[in-house]
Amino acid sequence: MKINIKYFASIRESMGRSEEHFETSASTIESLRVALISMGEPYAQSLALGKAIRVALNQELVSSEALIKENDEIAFFPPVTGG
Repeated sequence: MKINIKYFASIRESMGRSEEHFETSASTIESLRVALISMGEPYAQSLALGKAIRVALNQELVSSEALIKENDEIAFFPPVTGG
């Protein structure tokens, strides 16, 4: 399925981009994050499982168990962001 991923603040800086369109078979936020990490750098460092990262699904904060579907927008950002 196709989804749109957005990156904010320090994650955007380490990824070197603010968004990307992505093809995935992941069904949850957690499985998407694991799939991205497995792709190596810069994903592995930016989205490492030990890092505190907030996630929004279609502009609503969600937990890692949230289900994703075709054309969803997933945003990754650190717990505290600046202006």
